[in-house]
Amino acid sequence: MTVTVADRILGCLKGIATGDAIGKQTETLEHDDVLRWYPHGVRGFEGIPGSVIPRYVGNAKHEWRIGETTDDTEMTVAVARAILTDRSVSHASVGRELLRCTKCLHPGLKSLWEFHQAADPARIARNHDGCGAAIRVAPVGIFYTSHRADELLNGAREASVSTHGGSLAIAAAAATAAAVSAAIDGAAPHEVLEHAEHAAAEAERRWRGPTTPAFADAVRTVHHHLQHLPALRAAEIAARCFPNQPLTIVPLALGLATLMESAEDAALLAANIGGDSDSVASIAGGILGAMYPITVNDDWYAIVEQVNDHDLVAVANEIAALRH
Repeated sequence: MTVTVADRILGCLKGIATGDAIGKQTETLEHDDVLRWYPHGVRGFEGIPGSVIPRYVGNAKHEWRIGETTDDTEMTVAVARAILTDRSVSHASVGRELLRCTKCLHPGLKSLWEFHQAADPARIARNHDGCGAAIRVAPVGIFYTSHRADELLNGAREASVSTHGGSLAIAAAAATAAAVSAAIDGAAPHEVLEHAEHAAAEAERRWRGPTTPAFADAVRTVHHHLQHLPALRAAEIAARCFPNQPLTIVPLALGLATLMESAEDAALLAANIGGDSDSVASIAGGILGAMYPITVNDDWYAIVEQVNDHDLVAVANEIAALRH
């Protein structure tokens, strides 16, 4: 069966959105708490699509619904819109679109909150090392082929600096964009990982932070840990590299994406691990959706579209036409 670039691009965006929504069900939970809420594990959307996820009933910030996507998908679409408007990647254009993103706008999400408070689309953040840039950078990897490494790297930074100017954040975004791009080009898993590691190391070299570069090493270390587990099971992964800080979240997503062969399976595994599960599931789901588009669960995607109305097919078609 021939898989086209257009198939891979749509698979990437579907993988991001479905992973995001599946992972949201357990976001911030410790692994033991995942099992308390879901004694049989997360096996898909656990409940009626559109109803409030039980643990979010009465939540003062937002009553998240089953099948609802988070800021991960909202900001991914924002970056895509910026690229479609400018036919390039510009932080000011990305910033303009991010000012329209309000799904997770509250003081607890400091990076986006500060950006909205400044209300300046051209603002450049000088700090913040979380994964908020990496979760939205896939359209940069869709826009540029993997052979255009320098433009990929600069594009990842441009997509990051509105809210995340820290060296770790830019390295994570560069690694994710490079992995997505290589996956869409049909690279093998080990090549996808190599592209991600190289992009991370080069980003850390160009945009040095106050501490010793660490992100590229973390990608290698987490992949090594996962590779030497007897099997990829949630409990063992949670014990070794629980995704709750910058040096485990994106590295874990990249590890799962290059050791697994199913976007659906990766989303479920991330959800059952806990921690920053929606970020891990969306990043891994996007890369695996690009490598193996047929492994995105279409029933899940139908629910995501029903609940969110993203029309990712239209977004995919438009940005596919621009791929360099």
